[in-house]
Amino acid sequence: MKAFGNKLAVAKIEELFRQADTNSDGIVDIDELAALLAAQQEEEPLISNCPVCGEDLGKYDNINDMIHMTLCFDEGTGNQIMTGGFLTDKQASYGWMFKLSEWAHFSTYDVGLHSGSTASHILVFDRRTKRIVEEVIDGKIVLSMRALYQSKVGLTLINTGVKDLLKNLSEKQGKKMNSLESAKDIPKFLELFKDQINMDEIKDPVESFKTFNEFFIRGLKPGAKPIAHGDQNSIATCAADSRLMAFSSVDESTRLWIKGRKFSIEGLLGTSAHSNALSNGSLVIFRLAPQDYHRFHVPVSGTVEKFVEIPGCLYTVNPIAVNSKYCNVFTENKRVVSMISTSEFGKVAFVAIGATMVGSITFLKKEGDYVRKGDEFGYFSFGGSTVICVFEKVC
Repeated sequence: MKAFGNKLAVAKIEELFRQADTNSDGIVDIDELAALLAAQQEEEPLISNCPVCGEDLGKYDNINDMIHMTLCFDEGTGNQIMTGGFLTDKQASYGWMFKLSEWAHFSTYDVGLHSGSTASHILVFDRRTKRIVEEVIDGKIVLSMRALYQSKVGLTLINTGVKDLLKNLSEKQGKKMNSLESAKDIPKFLELFKDQINMDEIKDPVESFKTFNEFFIRGLKPGAKPIAHGDQNSIATCAADSRLMAFSSVDESTRLWIKGRKFSIEGLLGTSAHSNALSNGSLVIFRLAPQDYHRFHVPVSGTVEKFVEIPGCLYTVNPIAVNSKYCNVFTENKRVVSMISTSEFGKVAFVAIGATMVGSITFLKKEGDYVRKGDEFGYFSFGGSTVICVFEKVC
C-alpha cells in the first residue's frame, strides 16, 4: 500500500489483507491483490502513486493509470520499488544507444515510461488485444530522427535548407513508388510487417498490384471495417486505422502531447478555414503508420463546405517530431483542411496532413457533397501520415 502512495492506518491495511486473501492461506498473491485493487478503485481508490516510478497519478483516470503503470512495470524504471532494477537485453540495448546520442541533444532518452521526446521507443496500447505493443521501426531510423528533430545540429539543418531537402526526397520517393519496378518491394514490406496487416481484408489479390503505391492505397472488402453505430449520427467514428490520441481541448493536447511552440487551432486550420467556435475545441489525432490501411473516412455525417490547401514542409509525423518543442509539425506541414457542416456537432474540421515521403493527399469528395459517417473520403500515398479532426468546444 505504501508503494501505491496509500497512507492507510495499520488496522485498515490488515482488513484489506483479509479481504484480498480469498482462499484464507495467509498469503496474498498477485491475482488476489489485483482483484482487490480493481474492486476498490471503483469505490475508494487505493492507488494514488505509480509503484515503479513514484509519480503522482493525479486525478483518477482508469485507462491512463493502467497504461502508465503497464509501461512502468514493462521496463522497470524510476526508483524500481517493485522491479528490482532488472532490464531485458533489448531494454539495455535501447539504453546504451540513446545514452550514446545524448551529447548532441537537448533532451535525454531512457528506457521505461517517458513520453514524447524523452521516450526511447514508441509504445501503443492495442485496444483489441488490451496490450501495450512496441511500434515496428528500425533503430537506425529512430536515431536519425532524433538527430534531426532533437539535436543541436539537426535544428541548425532544419533552418538551413533541410525543409526543401525533405520535400525533394518525398517527391522522388513518390515517383519511385509509382514505378512498375516498385512492385518488387511489396513482398519485403509484407514480411517486415507480418501479423500487422490483415491480408483477408484486402479487396484485390496482392499479385494484381502493378506498383507499390497501388498496394499502399489498397481498398478493402465491403464490410471489412464495420462502422460503429452507423445509424446514429450523434456518435462520431474513427477517421482512419491509426494510433489515436483524443483531447478535450487544445490546452490539454499541448500539455500532454503536442510540444511545438507555435501550435494553435488557427495555425493548424489557416485563416480561411478557422472559426472562433473551433478555437479551443476538442481534437482527435489519428496517426497512420506505414503498415496501416491508408484510406481515410468521414467521421461524421454532413455537408462538405470547403477544401483549403495549405502548402508547407514535409516533416515526419512521428511522435519524435510532434513531441519536440523545437519543431511545429502540425502547423508547418503541407495539409488540406476540409470543413464539414453537421446537425449534431456543428462545424467539424477534417485536416489531412502530409509527412516525409507522403507528398500526395487525395480527396474523393468535392465541395457541396453530402457525406455519411464511414464514407471513404480520400487517401495518402506512400508513407505514414496524420488526420486531425477538430470539434467545436460545446461538443
